[in-house]
Amino acid sequence: MTPDSTPAGRRAVLDRAARLRQLSEADRDAIRIAQDPKFPCWLEQITATGGCSHPIHLSGSTTTLDGTTGEILHHYDTRDEPGERLLVRCRNRRATVCPACSRLHAGDTFHLVRAGLLGGKSVPATVRHRPRLFVTLTAPSFGPVHRAGELCRPRRDRGVCEHGRPLGCGAVHTPDGSIVGQPLCADCYDYNTHVLWHAHAAKLWDRFVIDVRRRLASSVGLVQSRFAQHARLSFARVAEYQKRAAVHVHAVVRLDGPAGPDDEPPGWGTAELLIDAARASARRVVVHTPYSPALGELALCWGAQVDVRPLYANGDEPEDDAVAAYVAKYVTKGASETGAGTDYPLTTWANIESAPVSEHVRNLMRTSWRLGGLPEYAPLRLRTWAHTLGYRGHILTKSRAYSTTYAALRAERAHHVGHADISDTVTDRHWRYVGSGHTPGAALIAAGVAEDLEQSRRLHVELRQEREWSR
Repeated sequence: MTPDSTPAGRRAVLDRAARLRQLSEADRDAIRIAQDPKFPCWLEQITATGGCSHPIHLSGSTTTLDGTTGEILHHYDTRDEPGERLLVRCRNRRATVCPACSRLHAGDTFHLVRAGLLGGKSVPATVRHRPRLFVTLTAPSFGPVHRAGELCRPRRDRGVCEHGRPLGCGAVHTPDGSIVGQPLCADCYDYNTHVLWHAHAAKLWDRFVIDVRRRLASSVGLVQSRFAQHARLSFARVAEYQKRAAVHVHAVVRLDGPAGPDDEPPGWGTAELLIDAARASARRVVVHTPYSPALGELALCWGAQVDVRPLYANGDEPEDDAVAAYVAKYVTKGASETGAGTDYPLTTWANIESAPVSEHVRNLMRTSWRLGGLPEYAPLRLRTWAHTLGYRGHILTKSRAYSTTYAALRAERAHHVGHADISDTVTDRHWRYVGSGHTPGAALIAAGVAEDLEQSRRLHVELRQEREWSR
């Protein structure tokens, strides 16, 4: 007679089943996973992904052969893994989608930007003594919006617009107030130009960089076409949504010699000259939209608020670290986190109406959808990018010679943990995609792993800082 066949055993089984039914689906699934004989192996995979929220599932094998003899040095096959699959990171940069991978991406961005400021990661340390700027370029005004801080928009005449709404606002709004960034009058707000400015923002930046080069050449008497023979402009820029749901740009700009970071800039290349060129170009460059029978041809430019400040050539490391951290912080923010869109595409008008956004942002989405239906704006793919309010540029872009790359940083990390390829070997890989994501219980366990790893990271940072302070 087995224990479960006795009356007491049957009651225990029934009691256990009743308790399980009271648990949530995620808890029941987590218990199921933990009871699997291969749970330790599965947990190793979850830990290796850093607790990724939406891992990619792969099936296949890798065989490493000696390049000379053909001897098999190592063979890995997912048939030995739980579920016969291997979990790898999703590498999504958005913290709202995957906190674990976004932290890793932010760290890579920090090192990428920092290397261009102070050297390292194959960039010489001499770059810290080059002319370097931190530039902020904003979008122009598309209409008055509510502001935080002191009196919002005080007016003595208590006037109203043509739609009967007040032209001013005497309230004091907190920075996190829901009304901050919203138009005083939505009917007066120029939504069409706002969306089209977003669609051309990347081209506006390209024109800005080109014009800075031209102004530098002209200021020292060089033929503009020969600027590249004397100097090189390197940069890394990040796009950020303001409260009014308009993108503005933060950029680190550096002047090198013609060969890039390994080459010193010419003697005439000073920070003052670079500052003057950047300010003048920000005021000058213009991008014209395609002609539309409905809107005509619009001339788009940067906003009046332009900030250009030098990063002093003495290589002030705390300041440079702060700049790198500032850029890295915004790389992980998705559109939904900033309240300026969604992190997923909108495929129908109904998607726009049901999106969890403010009415101001919804109006920008509607405008993107309407303008996207006009044939003259078809190349802009405004409907495809309606979830980002028409903005279709990358959040972070950099010039080729600014510093290292994400791929190089990932390869360095792989080498650090011992997964680099051995020299004089041949690797035969056969992989295929078989799924993604977690079951409810697996997601619960992965979130716990990610939290533990983040806590360990914070403790390590605090311990390192304490050691530095005690020196």
